[in-house]
Order: sequence, then C-alpha cells, then structure tokens
Amino acid sequence: MADDIPEGAAHHAPELRKVARVILLDPDDRILLMHGFEPSDPSSTWWFTPGGGVEAGEDREQAAVRELAEETGITDVHLGPVIWQRVCSFPFDGRRWDQDEWYYLARTAQTSTRTGGLTELERRSVDGLRWWTAEELFAAHETVYPTRLAELLRTLLNEGPPSAPVILETERA
Repeated sequence: MADDIPEGAAHHAPELRKVARVILLDPDDRILLMHGFEPSDPSSTWWFTPGGGVEAGEDREQAAVRELAEETGITDVHLGPVIWQRVCSFPFDGRRWDQDEWYYLARTAQTSTRTGGLTELERRSVDGLRWWTAEELFAAHETVYPTRLAELLRTLLNEGPPSAPVILETERA
C-alpha cells in the first residue's frame, strides 16, 4: 500500500517555524511582556513574551538574544536554560503561523526598554511593553500567551528552573 502513495505525499503537516522566546525576569521577579494586536483588527489584543523566528546561520540561543535586543532594547541579559517548549498554530496578519517554540529563562537588571528594533510587521502589531508581577498576571483579564503563563511563572519562581524543559500543551487558534 505504501507504494501507492507518491513520494512526499504522506507528510502533510506544515513545516514548523523554529522560534526562540524569552522569559525575562528583572531583580524583582517581574516578567517582561509585549502587548500585541491583529493589524487588521486593533481591538483583538493579547500579551506575549519577547522572541521570534530563528534566522539562517543562528541557533535558538542566538535568536533569543537577538530578538530580545531588537524587540526590547535590552542587551544586558544573562540567558539561562530552556525551561518550556510548545507547538502552536494561530492566524495572524492574513496567514497561519505554525511554530515550535522554545522558552529561555533570562535575567536582567536593565529594566528600561525601547522598541526601535521592531520589524515592519511588529511596528504594525505591537504597541508596548510592560513588566508584570506573578500576582498581576493572575489577576489579569486580558489574553496572555502562552496560556497558563501566570501559573507557569509562579511555579518557576517557587521551584526554580526545571531539570529538563517542560513540554506545554499544544495550542491551536
């Protein structure tokens, strides 16, 4: 039966975009999140962690540091281990994004931010950055990605980084 399937036809799953995200904590254990919105519908908003796609010639760790600098202006950072991984798929800016995301833990004392390095798409879809406490995240009524971030952050702060990356539930919107 397998001979009846044309070569390459058996695998229809989309190619996953490799993404590095950063769980950036300041000296007070606040997490930095970006506020985003759908460019065609600015009323559709959410908060999310800094990070983005891995570019040619770099690994995920390099992508995490680069993306953090571009999106937040923060360059004085100690990048730690990968603490979470997830696969997600969502519509954004007229297309579907299928991603394999690795979340790095990072620490910084540099709390002032600037968004001068945003890409054209990010300039059309990001309108700010904010430091959040775990308590503020638990009380928030806004959408935050990854889902369960408040719970994940509290566990991280109470127990420290996991010994191996925690695989988060696949999210599809």
